[in-house]
Amino acid sequence: MAATVSLSAGSRTDVGRKRTTNEDSVLALAPVFIVADGMGGHEAGDLASDAVVTQFLPLVGRNDVTAEEVATAVERTHAAVRVIAAETTRGAGSTLTGVVLVTQSGRPCWLVLNIGDSRVYRLVGNSLAQLTVDHSLAQEMVAAGTLKPEDVARFARRNVITRAVGAPDSPADYWLYPVTTGERLLLCSDGLSGELSDETIRAGLTLGGGTQQTADLLLAQALERGGRDNVSLIVIDVVAGGESASGGMSTASLLSTDDATVDVRLGDTQEVPGRRGRPRAT
Repeated sequence: MAATVSLSAGSRTDVGRKRTTNEDSVLALAPVFIVADGMGGHEAGDLASDAVVTQFLPLVGRNDVTAEEVATAVERTHAAVRVIAAETTRGAGSTLTGVVLVTQSGRPCWLVLNIGDSRVYRLVGNSLAQLTVDHSLAQEMVAAGTLKPEDVARFARRNVITRAVGAPDSPADYWLYPVTTGERLLLCSDGLSGELSDETIRAGLTLGGGTQQTADLLLAQALERGGRDNVSLIVIDVVAGGESASGGMSTASLLSTDDATVDVRLGDTQEVPGRRGRPRAT
């Protein structure tokens, strides 16, 4: 079933205007679309993010990928990054966010996955929704009611993330969504979401350009706003083969490796070294 889905995708990754090394990596080859934001500086950040996307390469070009195989690939990323971290003085880590086209109960679905604070957005018509939940101290405080969403931009520790690939106690969150014809997905590192507001992102996604043109536009806007971090993004359009958008978006299912439902973790905060002090838009 997943083989009948027609997709268009465009991607960009850029060092930005303040950094000298690009520690981001992207993979945009159907049915796998991944953004990884590496940590570890000049010594290992780019190696960590590259290791993340490398573990998903065996799934590229297939039309029979299962949710279990995606979860196994995630576990491989943890192991690969830990090897890199053990060989460096500063350690290493990476975020991981993305979508993989799978078949579930006979229909094509997006398996959305996330570790860290890179993001997946979904645009249907003019409505934009963030599908992932940031693994960050700020997000946990917002969920607990101790920090107002409008105060996040001024929160001194807003750049502390609580899960990362290669770090202890950092499982991925999974959501399963039916593929919908006409929808547009955006995957991005915080180099984009930290420079552009959700409204600016929504406006860029709705201008009518193709996926590569839209990726180029959003990157240019992030650089114009300062480009204070590496910027990576993937834009995906579902051209045909999905469900009708008129039916609305089904409630997502959360999957674990054994298909049992799991809750999105917002407690048990652990600070992950190497991601302090990243500037965000105010």
